[in-house]
Amino acid sequence: MTTPTAPLPPVVGKWISRSRYLRWLDAVAAWLVLLAITVQALPEPSGRTAAVISLALLAVGVALRPLRIHWRPVSGWVGVLASRSLRPGHRAWFVRDGRADSVLVTARRGLRVSTAAPGMSEAETMSVRRTRVFLVPS
Repeated sequence: MTTPTAPLPPVVGKWISRSRYLRWLDAVAAWLVLLAITVQALPEPSGRTAAVISLALLAVGVALRPLRIHWRPVSGWVGVLASRSLRPGHRAWFVRDGRADSVLVTARRGLRVSTAAPGMSEAETMSVRRTRVFLVPS
């Protein structure tokens, strides 16, 4: 029989759902940037042509995993703002991919945070950029 787990706090559930919407906002921002570039690059673009070309470029960008991972103009800054109060020794929730894990912040320097999860040994930590993940204070 498995050990029963406590339900997630409501604020963590909100951040799980917010993360999905923020990634959609990242996609909209990418489309707007590509639309502006397309309008500037084409000599006499019609609105429809520029929109279709920028949408096609967005589809290519979504298919390229490295580009998709690094493009976070909206969610990256929201992640930084959400974790600005975290210091070494604080507990936090590491929100990603529709789930959240409890972690302990072991170090912080600039945009990088090192965390230790309960399943890790005492010498193991995970260093992440606050622009790539959501660390929600407990």
